[in-house]
Amino acid sequence: QWAGSCWYYLRFIDPKNPSVLVDKELEKAWMPVDLYVGGAEHAVLHLLYARFWHKVLFDLGLVSTKEPFKKMVHQGMILSYAYRDSKGVYRSYKELEIAEDGTATTAEGETIKPVVEKMSKSKKNVINPDEICERYGTDAFRLYEMFLGPLEDVKPWSTKGVEGVYRFLGRVWRLFVDEKSEAEFEQSQTLSPQAGAELLESIRLSPVIQDSAPTPAQLKALHACIKKVTEDLDHLRFNTAISAMMVFVNEANGWQTRPLSVMRTFLQLLSPFAPHLTEELWSRLHSAFGQRAPSLSYAAWPGYDPALLIESEIEIPVSVNGKHRDVIRVPADADNATLEAAAKAAEKVQPFLEGKTVRKVIIVPKKMVNLVVW
Repeated sequence: QWAGSCWYYLRFIDPKNPSVLVDKELEKAWMPVDLYVGGAEHAVLHLLYARFWHKVLFDLGLVSTKEPFKKMVHQGMILSYAYRDSKGVYRSYKELEIAEDGTATTAEGETIKPVVEKMSKSKKNVINPDEICERYGTDAFRLYEMFLGPLEDVKPWSTKGVEGVYRFLGRVWRLFVDEKSEAEFEQSQTLSPQAGAELLESIRLSPVIQDSAPTPAQLKALHACIKKVTEDLDHLRFNTAISAMMVFVNEANGWQTRPLSVMRTFLQLLSPFAPHLTEELWSRLHSAFGQRAPSLSYAAWPGYDPALLIESEIEIPVSVNGKHRDVIRVPADADNATLEAAAKAAEKVQPFLEGKTVRKVIIVPKKMVNLVVW
C-alpha cells in the first residue's frame, strides 16, 4: 500500500511504460516536483515515506534527484463549530436547532454552546460541499475557500462569507451583461427549464462594453490588477489576489465605457478562481463582437507594463502644527520648494495661516508636509 502511494508522482510521468518504472529521459525532464501541498498530517503519512522511497530509488540509480520535491506548503486546517452534549457526544447540525448567536438546542431541549474545532467527520461539523454548490454554485464555493485567508493559516468557515463572495461574482456578471435583459430573465423564473435556458441565452451584453481604446486611467487600473494577481498567484496568496480583483470591479463599475480589450483581460485574471463564470462570459464577449475564440483555458496569461503604473501625480497630506488640515495633489517628482508653496496655498490651510508666521516647514518627501506657525 505505502509503496504504491509513495512513488505515484514518478509513474505519472510515464504511466503506460510496460518495461521500466519511468523512462530516464522523461524523469530528468520533469523531476523534481516543483510544489508539494499537503496538510501537517502528510508530513509523516506521505511526505516522509515518499522521500524515503525516492532516496532508495536514487541509490539504485533509477532516478536522477536525491529529493523528490522542491518546495512544500502546508495548507491550514478549516475550522467549524462543533457541538457536544452533556454526555460528551458530538451532535450533527441536522440534529440541532441553531440560533443566530451560534448556540444550539437539541430535540430533548438541551442548550449547547459551540466550540470551534477542526472540521472533521468524527466531530460531526463537516459542511457538505454539495449543499454549498447547489445553493451558490461551484465558482462561489471555490472562490470563498481561496478568500478565507492565507493558504498556510488555520481558518474558520462561515457560510455567510460565501454569500459575500457570491455577491461579488454577481457584480462581475453585471459588469458584462445588459441589466434590462437580465431583469427579463429574473422575471421568467416560473418558466419551464427549457424556456428559462433559452431566455438565459438571450441575455444581451452590456452596451457599455465597446471595442474602443482604453483611457490611461483604465489601462492603469487593469495593469495594476494584472501585476498584483500575477505576483500573488506565484506566491500562493490567493486571498489578496481576489481582493485586487474586487478593487478592479469596483473601479470598472464607474466607467461610462468598458473597453473590450480591458474586460477580456480581466476575465483571464479571474479565470483560475471562477472558471465556469468566466468561460461563459468569455464566450458571450466574443460572440457579441462577431469573434471566435478558443476556450479561455487556452488563452495566454497577460503581462503588465510597469510604465503604466508610474504615478505622475501623488496626494500629500498637509498639517498645521501637527494637525491634519488638507491634502494637496502635486507632481510625483515635486521638489521641496514646490511642496511648500502648494501646502501654503491649499484652501483649507489658509485660515490657519492668517495673522501668523510660518516658522518652520517639515517635509517628508512623498509622505507629508507640516507647517509650524505661531
